[in-house]
Amino acid sequence: MKPLKVGVLGVGDISDVYLRNLAKYPIVELAAVAGRDLEKARAKAAAHGVPKAYPDAASLIDDVGIDIVLNLTTPDVHAELTLAALRAGKHVYSEKPLAMTFADGKALYEEARRRGLVLGCAPDTVLGGRLQTCRQLIDEGVIGIVHSATAFAVSRGPEWFHPNPAFLYRRGGGPVLDIGPYYLSALVSLLGPVRQCSAVAGRTSSERVVESGPLFGTRIPVDVPTHVAANLVFVSGALVTLIVSYDVWDSELPRMELYGTDGTLCLNDIDPCDGPNLFGGDLLLRTRDDYRWGDLPRGDAALRPWRRVPIERPFTETSHRQNSRGIGLVDMAASIAEGRQPRASVDMALHVLEVMHGMIESAANNVIYPLETSMARPEPMPLQFHDGMSLVPTEPARA
Repeated sequence: MKPLKVGVLGVGDISDVYLRNLAKYPIVELAAVAGRDLEKARAKAAAHGVPKAYPDAASLIDDVGIDIVLNLTTPDVHAELTLAALRAGKHVYSEKPLAMTFADGKALYEEARRRGLVLGCAPDTVLGGRLQTCRQLIDEGVIGIVHSATAFAVSRGPEWFHPNPAFLYRRGGGPVLDIGPYYLSALVSLLGPVRQCSAVAGRTSSERVVESGPLFGTRIPVDVPTHVAANLVFVSGALVTLIVSYDVWDSELPRMELYGTDGTLCLNDIDPCDGPNLFGGDLLLRTRDDYRWGDLPRGDAALRPWRRVPIERPFTETSHRQNSRGIGLVDMAASIAEGRQPRASVDMALHVLEVMHGMIESAANNVIYPLETSMARPEPMPLQFHDGMSLVPTEPARA
């Protein structure tokens, strides 16, 4: 098939890994980038061999040669620019979150459906080797029926590394919309849709201080909750506790554990900033065959180690800078050719957005929030597509 031409909105730091990765896949062709700083956009285009650079989003969206718009702008303009691209007849793949509000997310969903366009959304870490191995083990019944889970996405906040973190403390930011999409996308891709949620929330400070970059020492206001604890009830009956926080200095809790009737799966990353926002990482397994209290007297059985599950799938990076970001867009391009649902779909993104909206609404109003959206679990990742549309990358041709 003829490659689909991709135009990239936004030339910030995150664009580099997308541009590097997308250049490896023949199903897509990088056609243009756009940024508010034209010189920066030109430099980014030159660095990655992209033929066009535009000074603004409108110019790229109006380019009739663009098939897919990749929206890497800041969250506060995700909905506006995605909507503009859809109205121009483009397919869109957006960085997370889909939008800052549930209402805007629904509008994007309806616009894409009305126009017969495909809308996809990060995170695509759910397509990585570790979570896909989790999916396989769950589907094979290795841990039985998953009845509950816990997930902990806790850190001291982005101001210690982000050069300009103010937007993460404004409406539409905070740990729920910043980190929540990784964890919630992982959970719903493994367990299916959420039926209802409830939450409590707090904020430890009314301002933060930037600790890196040219804005070092700048005080920024905090307008959103910075610690949220939620209980989620899934349609399957699974009960999940999720804590997201910018108020925790360190943690040794596992990032995520899935509890089944016959065993437990554990994502035990040491770094609290890891977990489901990585493509790879360790995956531990404990079943009724080797659980700690299987022998009496306990003796050495209490020290019995967890089994480390081998990850025999692609996309297993454990770096935040060198990873497989963009495979969701590659899969979306293949889905357009094949007439199927993309795995990083708008259905999943909208459902995750509503769960996050529900958590915030529940905490603010002391109510249980019933979900109105639903979704089907995305199809598991194959090792490769047919007709040469491979998810295993090839090195880009050298000029």
